[in-house]
Amino acid sequence: MKLAYSPCPNDTFVFHAWTHGLIPDAPPTEVTYADIDITNTAAERGEFDVVKVSYAALPWLLDRYALLPAGGALGRGCGPLVLTRDGRESIDGATVAVPSERSTAYLLFRLWAAGRRPARIDVVPFTQIMPAVRDGAYDAGLVIHEARFTYGQYGLTSLVDLGEWWEQDTGLPIPLGAILARRDLARRDLDAGALTAVLRASVEYAWAHPDASAAYVAEHADEMSPDVQRRHIDLYVNEFTRDLGEEGYAAVDTLLSRAHLAGLTPRNPPLR
Repeated sequence: MKLAYSPCPNDTFVFHAWTHGLIPDAPPTEVTYADIDITNTAAERGEFDVVKVSYAALPWLLDRYALLPAGGALGRGCGPLVLTRDGRESIDGATVAVPSERSTAYLLFRLWAAGRRPARIDVVPFTQIMPAVRDGAYDAGLVIHEARFTYGQYGLTSLVDLGEWWEQDTGLPIPLGAILARRDLARRDLDAGALTAVLRASVEYAWAHPDASAAYVAEHADEMSPDVQRRHIDLYVNEFTRDLGEEGYAAVDTLLSRAHLAGLTPRNPPLR
């Protein structure tokens, strides 16, 4: 089975048990590690059987893929940040680096930025955004993942926490990364229910044996310190990762409904 997810600690932590043969009767896997900007577009081409994508990309994908209610990233206090340098307090007239055109981060940014007037927005690999803002290539940057913990090292300040903005406005957690499975896998007796059970078992194994995945997580975490790896996992792997639940579905539906009403995305197919 072809899997694709990011090399970030939350994903490697979640998928470790499955991809290392620790879940009984789980299908064997072939893993591709890719940033979300790559998986969002690759999923449109149907390149993977199970894939981690942005929730913001679902309107373009749910005709071919089913949303699995386990394994994803959704929560509170974990939203993207808009960072600036030199105390800048507005994005009006600013050049802004963003990590993906179809990321949840960028969708939230567009909802928040309605009425504001940035001069230019460029897609930049997320690992390059903070250095680019620090070095003056951009006035502001939209960052995700472990950048929450490290942006101070670049001399940057947070203009807005989009997760906090979202939570205050809706009262709901923020939906970031979704796990999708090809609908035609049912022909191989691998329907969404079976794959959800495998993913849930992988999450529960990771929690029960937190040290088992440590080497795998570190291998793919670039130069991230062990402390940042652990904080990253603790922030993005939570009860919504085990089970999206009614509140999780409500958060996704609210995000995509607002985006459609704002003319930012097509109408979303049913989530389940």
